[in-house]
Amino acid sequence: MYLTQGLHRSRQRHAGKDALVHLGDAAPRRQAFGELLPSLARQAAALAALGVRASDRVALLAPNDDRLVQALLACWWLGAVACPLNIRWSAPELAGALADSQAALLLADEALAPLVPAAEVPVVLLDTFADQSRQQVGLPDSRTSGDALAAILYTGGTTGRAKGVMLSHANFWAATIARGAELPNSPDSVALLVAPLFHVAGLGRLLGQLIVGGTCVTLARFQPDRVLDAIEQHAVSDIVVVPTMLQALLDAPGFRPDRVKGLTRIAFGAAPMPPDLLARALDAMPQAEFFQAYGMTETAGAVCMNPPHNHGPAGRASGLFRSVGRPGLGAEIVVADGDGHELPRGEVGEVIVRGPMVMRGYWRQPEATQAALRDGWLSTGDAGRMDAGGHLFIVDRLKDMIISGGENVYGGEVETVLRAHPQVAQAAVVGVPDARWGEAVHAVVVLKAGAAPIAGETLREWCRLRLAGYKCPRAFSFVPELPLSGAGKVLKSVLREQVRG
Repeated sequence: MYLTQGLHRSRQRHAGKDALVHLGDAAPRRQAFGELLPSLARQAAALAALGVRASDRVALLAPNDDRLVQALLACWWLGAVACPLNIRWSAPELAGALADSQAALLLADEALAPLVPAAEVPVVLLDTFADQSRQQVGLPDSRTSGDALAAILYTGGTTGRAKGVMLSHANFWAATIARGAELPNSPDSVALLVAPLFHVAGLGRLLGQLIVGGTCVTLARFQPDRVLDAIEQHAVSDIVVVPTMLQALLDAPGFRPDRVKGLTRIAFGAAPMPPDLLARALDAMPQAEFFQAYGMTETAGAVCMNPPHNHGPAGRASGLFRSVGRPGLGAEIVVADGDGHELPRGEVGEVIVRGPMVMRGYWRQPEATQAALRDGWLSTGDAGRMDAGGHLFIVDRLKDMIISGGENVYGGEVETVLRAHPQVAQAAVVGVPDARWGEAVHAVVVLKAGAAPIAGETLREWCRLRLAGYKCPRAFSFVPELPLSGAGKVLKSVLREQVRG
């Protein structure tokens, strides 16, 4: 269960097939499976020459490209632990993660390296590292054990300080194979990696491709026009997006259904998908299978998948398209009360998970690990309910739940109603302190491009016609855009600070 295993199989089966294609400013860089493995052997030797040993942490700071992919794989070839860092973090945040991970080395993109003080950790530019590796005699693949630590991924910090999630080779294997069993991934597929590789969704998609021998196409940044060009010109069949990405693609001036006709599968997750946006995407790309993946960094990827048929007419009529699906193979999922006991179907509680994909714990944070892992169950922090058929519905993050006048208000429900207004593009709902109600519902709204200004009272009346009174926002803020994490999630912690002044 080592993460380079699929590469050896692919070299035997189709050595001349493209493994990696990077779309930069010049001509595409291509590397076939037969070329990739010797390159990884040399890069692993270059890591060893720089003093890296098995189990050492190697930090990586770069946008999505073939150099980053190879550096990740070289770490695993050597038996080292990859620590891909968020390229949107500030210098203090990066310094904190480097100190926390106790990284032996940082491999960085030239444009990002200045963010890291030289004294923090030895820094080698990725281009320099590639040059150094060409002079090396390749090392054999360590073929490390499944129990070995593969990566430390830092959580997005949407609810506070980021934590280092420890994921083993077996964790990633379990998550990847479970997804493949539910929705088989063809070795002929071409996946465009636009979800960042420091996030588990992007990294998981990379692994899914490499395990079956599919092709990975990388772009350094998500730019709608370049994504559309890549899909059209490079036979892209498969993409993972978050809702904000999907909306940007559909809104792009250059979007036409014929440009994306090669897409056969679109996975989405990381944040709730607004029903109106999903309906629009399904209408614009009827040839593509849509499925939702639900999981978290702590589960090495998806533990629940809502298959394509639940997004068709029957699923939309039944409401199953709002679900995140049923538990995937190998995953046990329960909706529990505060003591960890399963609740009756239909009741809202915390979603807890167990299975071989669940993390080993938080790096150097035993108290946080103990709080998250209880009797083998991972506390997700998500509020959800499960129907009689085992379909899971995520209601909100527990930390984002608002208690107003003793009533629970789930922001996702209010946001869906607000987004249905014809002038609203995006909405996020947070709780603010209120002397009378304990917390009051506050909505932060982004209007559609070209929409006329609208009064908060107009939106409040819109909500009153569709929601119980206690759920309706008592105040509104109008902003040009919502703050997003590197993974595309709305940073509600930032919004709470902003609206509380």
